[in-house]
Amino acid sequence: MTFTTLTFVLFLAVIFTVYWSAKRCEWQNAVIALASYAFYGWWDYRFCALMLASSLVDFFVGLGLGRARRGGSRRGLLLVSLAANLGMLGFFKYFNFFADQFEVLANALGWRVDPITLRVLLPVGISFYTFQTMSYTIDVYRGQLKPTGRIIAYLAYVSSFMQLVAGPIERGPHLLPQFLNPRRFDYDKAVDGCRQVLWGFFKKLVVADQLAVVADMAYGDVGASSGPMLAFATVCFAFQIYCDFSAYSDIAIGTGRLFGFDLMRNFAYPYFSPSMGVFWRRWHISLSTWFRDYVYVPLGGSRVRPMRHAFNIMLTFVISGLWHGASWNFIVWGAIMGAGLLPEALGVTKGSGQRAGDVPAGGIAPIVRTFAYVCLGWVFFRAATLSDALLALQKMVVEVIDPAAWAAVGELLDEKEGRAAPLLIGIILAIEWAMRRHAHPCSIGHLPRWKRWVVYSVLFWVTIIFGSQGQMQFIYFRF
Repeated sequence: MTFTTLTFVLFLAVIFTVYWSAKRCEWQNAVIALASYAFYGWWDYRFCALMLASSLVDFFVGLGLGRARRGGSRRGLLLVSLAANLGMLGFFKYFNFFADQFEVLANALGWRVDPITLRVLLPVGISFYTFQTMSYTIDVYRGQLKPTGRIIAYLAYVSSFMQLVAGPIERGPHLLPQFLNPRRFDYDKAVDGCRQVLWGFFKKLVVADQLAVVADMAYGDVGASSGPMLAFATVCFAFQIYCDFSAYSDIAIGTGRLFGFDLMRNFAYPYFSPSMGVFWRRWHISLSTWFRDYVYVPLGGSRVRPMRHAFNIMLTFVISGLWHGASWNFIVWGAIMGAGLLPEALGVTKGSGQRAGDVPAGGIAPIVRTFAYVCLGWVFFRAATLSDALLALQKMVVEVIDPAAWAAVGELLDEKEGRAAPLLIGIILAIEWAMRRHAHPCSIGHLPRWKRWVVYSVLFWVTIIFGSQGQMQFIYFRF
């Protein structure tokens, strides 16, 4: 079950009614937990057992950490949590990758091996909920969070369907108390949640899914695509992945507000960033802060010598790349993103103190440079393999002055999807620039009622008429 389907809308209406009919916090938590397992089991009921196992391990580890007093016992319990979650994540997500790499290495050494590989479906959202449960035990271990003994509330916190499959990755200190405390229906919060959900539907169905067609046409056969066409498709993919992923976050956050929850902001107009440092404070905020707090800072962060500082940044981003997928192109993508931070982090270039909504001191040029560098990374993220990514870059450089190569872009722009792409990108940039000081572009509660309803009506009917009807899954479901 995905957000952008009629099935989910009907599911949401039923759960919303039952949830607010329950008068006690414990009953509401039970509704969320049961609904979330039903939501997750819609893909494959076996996924539910995996998520339940991960949740129970960390629940009881948390209780053990609350009782343990000796440092050795506490470290042992933390290791149980890390081993269980990382072991499960590694087994289902990375076994084939490492088995294949071992085979390549063995063949290079003249050994004949035939590794056993798994032929199982990667559980949807496993990277997200394992990180959420691990952060709970780490925070309890650090003394930043008291363990809870209310298992239903805890299971609802881990599995909440609002953000289960693709985040935001919530932390215990922020979200868990919201499940432990009574909640009352807030009309204004619910209305704003509906606005954000509507904006998310528009971004996903009208913008992201339309741009996906252009990106797929070029990257589906890199060898047959020209360099300029690949460059154009990369820009389209940059906005596809942004509109796709941020749309999921918008729908998740908006849905959470319908049920009285405040989920953390996950995107803050990242393509208006004047530097890579600012970009990573605005893109996938829940994941970037997770890696900062649980990987980068424990490695020593910036409180070390410059070379070690650079190593900490690079290792954190390489691990982040591997989190996204078991493939060398994701690892290279992570390295490129880390390298982009080094000049600013090491003081070679001046960092930006720009606040959200401010125009950079250097005008538009820093924003364009940052976006171009991000697009360099997106080539490796979008390409099916590392060799495809390198071939795409080679073509972009070599064929930039080839008139025949540019003709392919002209042919693409003659197609309906090609013509729509620049228009859709322009619409998103214009709306987000105008609303960049707001939490989301549909934060229009200050407008007169008739103007609000004009905006709602336009977004609704444009989505109905021009939307993809939910035929494409969200990109981050594969992670």
